[in-house]
Amino acid sequence: MKRLAAGFMLFRNIRVRLLTWYCLLATCTTISAIWVTRQIYCNRLDEKAEASLMREVERLRRSATPLGTGERLDAEVTDLFDQALADYVPIENEFVFTFVNGQLYRASQPHLDWLQRQPHLLNRWSSLTVPQRQQVISPDQRLFYVAELIVGENGDRGVFVAVRDSTVAYQSGTEAMRLVLMVSVAVLGGFFVVAWTTAGRIFRPLQLMTQTARRITESDMTQRIPVQGNDEITAVATTFNAMLDRLQLAFNVQQEFLKDISHELRTPITVIQGQLEMLPYRPEKQPETIALVTSELAQMDRLVNDLMLLTKAERPDFLILKPEDLDWLTEELYLKARTLSDERNWQLETKGLYPATIDKQRFSQAVMNLVQNAVRHTQPGDTIALGSLATDGYLRFWVSDTGEGVATADQSRIFKRFARATNNNRQFEGAGLGLSIVSAIVQAHGGRIELTSKLGQGSTFTLIVPLEPLAKVSEIDRHESHPNRRGQSSHRRLPEYRAKGPRVQHSSRPRRSAG
Repeated sequence: MKRLAAGFMLFRNIRVRLLTWYCLLATCTTISAIWVTRQIYCNRLDEKAEASLMREVERLRRSATPLGTGERLDAEVTDLFDQALADYVPIENEFVFTFVNGQLYRASQPHLDWLQRQPHLLNRWSSLTVPQRQQVISPDQRLFYVAELIVGENGDRGVFVAVRDSTVAYQSGTEAMRLVLMVSVAVLGGFFVVAWTTAGRIFRPLQLMTQTARRITESDMTQRIPVQGNDEITAVATTFNAMLDRLQLAFNVQQEFLKDISHELRTPITVIQGQLEMLPYRPEKQPETIALVTSELAQMDRLVNDLMLLTKAERPDFLILKPEDLDWLTEELYLKARTLSDERNWQLETKGLYPATIDKQRFSQAVMNLVQNAVRHTQPGDTIALGSLATDGYLRFWVSDTGEGVATADQSRIFKRFARATNNNRQFEGAGLGLSIVSAIVQAHGGRIELTSKLGQGSTFTLIVPLEPLAKVSEIDRHESHPNRRGQSSHRRLPEYRAKGPRVQHSSRPRRSAG
């Protein structure tokens, strides 16, 4: 049982199974080819023998016209046989025998000795009463003969027999086939050894993949498969390494996320716990305590909602895409932004007039996050400008300000979760999720964010998304004749220029510039 189980486990190895089936297929193919070749060889021997014997019989028939009709000849049988043997040209392994009235008359020389060693054939041919065409096959003999009956004018009955002995040729062919089989078995054995070695090298990446997968743990995800070559197995190893890279990145992000979220929630939880513990000793502070706890809970609620939004951004149903008029959307967002602060100098720059297929709610949320970020990092009297432009198949929507700006070292990290910029050794307030949400929304649209900023000179955040997400933007006419432009002029100027729309006048004075 143990040996059977061990054999079963060995056969489960893909290398063993593949080579076993390959060996069986090659062996069966070789044996079948040799057998078919042997059959074809034997059939050709028989056909050649029959054709040669029929030529001798036809020669005899031409000498005796009534032959085969059962009529008597006008000559003696012996004379006919003498003439046939005199005209006979000896051929190797081919014999001619004649019988008269059941007795051997003459034979082609020196073939009488051969016939004496075949008593069963001698008896059969001497007693024939009908013509015959027959093959004789035995383990040590293979021959073909044709026998014709002749009746002479005096009533003598003669038998003419032409024989072709293919035993030697048959044995030579069989021996050659046996030699070919032995050589094929030896060659197949050599091929099997080479195939076993080659298969081991081919399947080596799969073995390394298994070993690597077994060595990977939560604390060590750095194992990778060495990649060599450019075949399909190498492609599998490369794909496996890429999958490990993604898993390691996801694992690291998850670990970092858990660490950051635990850090962010620890402070409000500690504050709430401390306040509630002190409440029995300071009952007169109950209103202030309740207000503080409510504020901290609201902050935690906002944090959880933002995290849920970031999680939903990975889902395919995160966006509900619909065509939107860019100029109307720009004006709407500008009017919403102005309600956030009366102390900023709000400006509306360029309005794109081409329709864009976006999720209006999510896109508006991203823009308003940028606006809130601009308000936090500017002072009363600073300028905050909004604008949009449709060009080269992309929607560009920017929010710029003249506030504190972002340090160069922080520009590459402020879009990460819980990341906060630090200017003049001061860390900005907030959970650090606003720009992460903006980045997630823009990436869900298939776009990106560009940031241009200098300390003390302000920042410009530009959202760049395709006008037609998930499809190639077609080259269509963008002139006045387009039906969605409603007869307005085309604004193709850069963001630093000011453009006036028909509904909102652009001015440096806050709020009162609305027309």
